[in-house]
Amino acid sequence: MIEISPLQAEDRDRWEELARGYKEFYRTKVSDEDYERTWQRLLRAEDVFGCAARLDGEQVVGIAHYLFHANPWSSGSCYLQDLFVDKAARGHGAGRLLIEHVAQAARDRGAARLYWHTKQDNERARLLYDKVANFHGFISYVHPLD
Repeated sequence: MIEISPLQAEDRDRWEELARGYKEFYRTKVSDEDYERTWQRLLRAEDVFGCAARLDGEQVVGIAHYLFHANPWSSGSCYLQDLFVDKAARGHGAGRLLIEHVAQAARDRGAARLYWHTKQDNERARLLYDKVANFHGFISYVHPLD
């Protein structure tokens, strides 16, 4: 059975393992200091939030990070920044439950929409995303600020 709950201090090592898997998938390098800084922000749950999918209430098999922001056209938006499920646990509903947990947090906060991005070739995840959300055809660009 998979349950979703907020990240806890004792999840630190497993969270980093999954966060590193996520960053590796997207070919993004993150320093050890940035992992620690992000972990501390997630634990404070002031501006970014995190949750864990737990198998049988114990082993963390998936994580999600999300945040809220203003929207000029509605009451606000919730952005699902990161979603990652351990390869061994995929296909058992953890991803869907993490998304629904974030969706409920967005509803509770009064957000008008929940959205996220993924790579075009992330076929496995898109099978789930196409079932739980609407794809509107947008393409994302990132302008470097360095």
